[in-house]
Amino acid sequence: MNAASPAPIVIVTGGTRGIGRSIVERLHRDGHGILFTHSASDDDANVLEAELHRPAQPCRGLKLDVTADDAPARIFAAAEELGDVVALVNNDGVTGRIGPIHELADDDLQRVVAVNLLAPVRLCREAARRWAGRAARSTIVNLSSVAARTGSPGEYVAYAATKAALETLTIGLARELAPANIHVNAVSPGTIDTTIHAKAGQPDRAWRVAERIPLKRPGQPEEIAGAVAWLLSADASYVTGSIVNVSGGL
Repeated sequence: MNAASPAPIVIVTGGTRGIGRSIVERLHRDGHGILFTHSASDDDANVLEAELHRPAQPCRGLKLDVTADDAPARIFAAAEELGDVVALVNNDGVTGRIGPIHELADDDLQRVVAVNLLAPVRLCREAARRWAGRAARSTIVNLSSVAARTGSPGEYVAYAATKAALETLTIGLARELAPANIHVNAVSPGTIDTTIHAKAGQPDRAWRVAERIPLKRPGQPEEIAGAVAWLLSADASYVTGSIVNVSGGL
């Protein structure tokens, strides 16, 4: 990219911690400007902005609930204020509390479906509307999970179901939007060493389950960010409708 050119803007939902933060840092390092969302991470968002933001290559946070009725329009409007929006990374997600299906509360179920599936669908729809008719390539990357294939019995089958649906969405949208030069792919992480396990009630889970992973360790957020960065790069110019597994062999 020409150093004198404005940085192309990427939207990253859930961008202050774990995989999301690593994606923000990696894409910014690769030359993109970033609009990231968060719901309650004010301190983390401020630190990320202070570290990365530059006038010619912005990095700005937007605090909101991605499930809100006006969230897609607000996210894209804020991103467009920064520059030309070329990509959307649907990273935000929640597992709900780990446990068998009979312990799943309705409130938790509704939140899991709203954050993991309904919000990405609505953001993809907003992207398709705003990018219609443009000649240049645009990219959507959805963050799935190995749970979409394993089902996560006894842990979070509802979460797994939403991720399987997200992969179906990815394939369908890739075929629907290809004529508009909108590429749609997904990255499917395996067990990654982040705080998501602690939020689900089992902070030691990543290393506890490592024995069943062929590579015998959990992944690191930076390894997922690398896959996302590749899907946004020129090297992935003929890639759409793909689910990229980054799961240590699972």
